[in-house]
Amino acid sequence: MKTEEQLKELRDIKIESYTYDLVDEMIAKFPLAEREMSKLLIYDEGQICEKHFTDTRNVLQEGQLLIFNNTKVIHARLFFKKSTGAVIEVFCLEPCSPVDYTQSFSSIGQCEWICMVGNLKKWKAENIVCQFEYQGEKYVLEAEKKSQQNGEVVVRFSWNGDFSFSEVLDVCGQMPIPPYLNRESEESDELRYQTIYSKEEGSVAAPTAGLHFTQEILSDLEEKGVEVAGLTLHVGAGTFRPVKAEQIGDHDMHTEHIMISRNLVEKLKEQKGEIIAVGTTSVRTLESLYWMGVKCLEGIHEFNSLGQWEVYILPSHYSLQESMSALVDWFEKTQQELLKAQTTIMIVPGYTFQVIGGMFTNFHQPQSTLLLLVGAAVGEDWRKIYDYALNHEFRFLSYGDSSLLKIKKQGVNDLKFQRVC
Repeated sequence: MKTEEQLKELRDIKIESYTYDLVDEMIAKFPLAEREMSKLLIYDEGQICEKHFTDTRNVLQEGQLLIFNNTKVIHARLFFKKSTGAVIEVFCLEPCSPVDYTQSFSSIGQCEWICMVGNLKKWKAENIVCQFEYQGEKYVLEAEKKSQQNGEVVVRFSWNGDFSFSEVLDVCGQMPIPPYLNRESEESDELRYQTIYSKEEGSVAAPTAGLHFTQEILSDLEEKGVEVAGLTLHVGAGTFRPVKAEQIGDHDMHTEHIMISRNLVEKLKEQKGEIIAVGTTSVRTLESLYWMGVKCLEGIHEFNSLGQWEVYILPSHYSLQESMSALVDWFEKTQQELLKAQTTIMIVPGYTFQVIGGMFTNFHQPQSTLLLLVGAAVGEDWRKIYDYALNHEFRFLSYGDSSLLKIKKQGVNDLKFQRVC
């Protein structure tokens, strides 16, 4: 729990302190031919060394728990053409009616989504349409603008076929590769901008730290005694939103939807070895989960929603086992098998990690909330890590190379990475 003065110090962090010079040539515009051939930077107790991602087999150890985000990227970009010839791009962000992802994707004939709209000024009151062919028949997808607020539009989609919205997106939509790639999506992105273990539809951006893993690597790790588990956080377009405020306290973190199984909570409750998160999305989910357990322990009724700065004012003396036990009790009482929740957690330097001992992550944009999270994990050594990556020709951002960062914590982890640095 932070004092008011300590919380003010965190909110006053200047985003300009978390910048570096990223030239366009360092950004990976396309993935490597083979997923596992990316480079791997390892940071452990202040030391840096360089490997290939295939060496993950030798770095992780028996007893560790590796946790992935199994979200699946949807074809979120839809293009509609007006009678005048103007093209309107509708970018689906999250479901509105029905609000549940699974229900929305299985909707037949109609559903509503919160969207970003390109060329919005040319979309007046009229409905816009997209014609498409599915299983040899021709259909029409119609979009109606219901409401608009803060640059986002609620759009009602209607289609004249007896099939789901998930199928509509698969046929009509395009893969939403990151805007900083400055290119149109290609056929290869259908496979490579998706992790091999993706299964829960809902993301408009890939959890890119997982793009390096292959089934062979996962099988080798499990054979070695590294346990593997999954969770779900649907990545929204907010992950690309630049921090425009001078101080991080003036930046509004985007809401993220998470789903956690009872089995994973029980596993975390019993876990003795180190927990390694694959990607910042898994980090935010796991850390949010701990604080939701704390809210249960504190008797807070709305425990499955987490505010941006809430974690800094909640009591932090509970162990991971105590927090997970509270959530297990909730599963018992409600007879649920899945916890659905929302989080806007903001992890900045000064945050104390409660769950993870390390994380896989790619190299992030300057002045981003993701770079702040890295700073929270490794302190000022983030500069040393990024200087090394820049000077040793690492590839940056979504299709770039990987890193494995050790987080220094007291009294939680008794296992270490294989010392290779």
